[in-house]
Amino acid sequence: MQKNYPLIAIAAAALLSLTGCAAVGPNYKAPEPNAPAGWHTELRQGLSAEETSPQQLASWWTTLNDPLLTSLIEQAVNNNLDLKQATAKVREARARRGISQAGLFPTLDTSGSATRSKSSGSAASNSFYSVGFDAGWEVDIFGGVRRTVEAADADLAASRENLRDVLVSLTAEVALNYLDTRTFQARLAVAEGNLAIQQQTFDLTQSRYEAGLDNELALQQARYNLESTKAQIPTLRSGLEEAKNRLAVLTGKIPGSMHELLNETKPIPVIPPTLAVGVPAETLRQRPDIRLAERNFAAQTARIGVATADLYPKFRLTGSIGLESIKSADLFKSASQAWNIGPSVSWNIFDAGAIRQNIEVQSAIQEQYLLAYEATVLGALEEVENAITAYAEEQLRRERLVAAVDAARQAEALAANQYSAGLVDFTTVLNAQQSLLSFEDQLSQSDGTVTSNLIRLYKALGGGWSSSPAPLPPAKG
Repeated sequence: MQKNYPLIAIAAAALLSLTGCAAVGPNYKAPEPNAPAGWHTELRQGLSAEETSPQQLASWWTTLNDPLLTSLIEQAVNNNLDLKQATAKVREARARRGISQAGLFPTLDTSGSATRSKSSGSAASNSFYSVGFDAGWEVDIFGGVRRTVEAADADLAASRENLRDVLVSLTAEVALNYLDTRTFQARLAVAEGNLAIQQQTFDLTQSRYEAGLDNELALQQARYNLESTKAQIPTLRSGLEEAKNRLAVLTGKIPGSMHELLNETKPIPVIPPTLAVGVPAETLRQRPDIRLAERNFAAQTARIGVATADLYPKFRLTGSIGLESIKSADLFKSASQAWNIGPSVSWNIFDAGAIRQNIEVQSAIQEQYLLAYEATVLGALEEVENAITAYAEEQLRRERLVAAVDAARQAEALAANQYSAGLVDFTTVLNAQQSLLSFEDQLSQSDGTVTSNLIRLYKALGGGWSSSPAPLPPAKG
């Protein structure tokens, strides 16, 4: 038996040497995004093209100096169900990569049997005993298995980027709903403050009407002004409840569990005086949705190679070694040894063009992923440009509303005094009070919008995740 070992070694070495051949199919080349040198939108209102700080971008919410907001985001990162699903997908992709890598190695099985048989017409019965190992290995000459592993590696990286993309969206969503909560609280305070003023005006008008100093028209105008403001409050309360319930769900809690924590009215967080947005190329490198699209494209490129490998023959090296005997007592004697080893080949020589059509299918899918990548890049640039514009313009709008509110308050006070003195009719007071409520409500909304636009800008820049340490799940098993 030993004299055959050199032949076995030569056959195995010959097959092993073939595995060094280049894998078939296209080699991956990362696409280069067409990033402009700078942003088209003018950077103003505290925005600059300075390089963004990775640490600040990763935890941008700390710039708002609101401990409760920071706590809510931390709770969401720990408990959000969408994030847990994305984490599970990373574990799934890691396990699938392990399955793919297993194809690069031999398989080894062990078996044992004991049978007893009797032929028709024969009085004697026969026994047969065996135990041994069977090994098999598909020699990856044309790289089909290697391309499968390459695709699995890219899929794992894509799942990581998907997790980071979920983080970016989650942190922004928590912050935006927190801002909605504070904005609705501010609007309710405005409505209730104006309601108190309008109630005083209604009481005064009613007294003047009963004394014969004013007509019923003024009384009814004061009444509908008061009732109109009262009608706005239920809508604001409903919006406040929705924002609180949404925050509860985002943090993995039952709706209603956030009400006590958010019951106290607090001011809307103030934006930082400056914000570095960097240049477009930095943003394209930072955004996980673009990185995800690029990894999907890489995985599909490898799958073309997997499909192309089916055009070529497949080589396997198989062998077995064991013990065989017709008597159990002789099973473990040297004479019972049995073995075999040798290569095998299989080649699909006719399939009516199915393999080549599958290559065409995989190539077309690759083209789709490339176009999806390019669309993601364009969408990212558009999102940042729009966010820059909205952030700057809303600050200018707020400045004008501050001036309008100041004028409206003075006008309302003058109208009320002149009406009490009988110098103007109630229509002047009515217009002044309606304008004051409108401008104060718009200012409260603008305060929230300014900070919300800051959050949307950070999200557009890809803020909300850190490359070190990455929030990736540990391997199991």
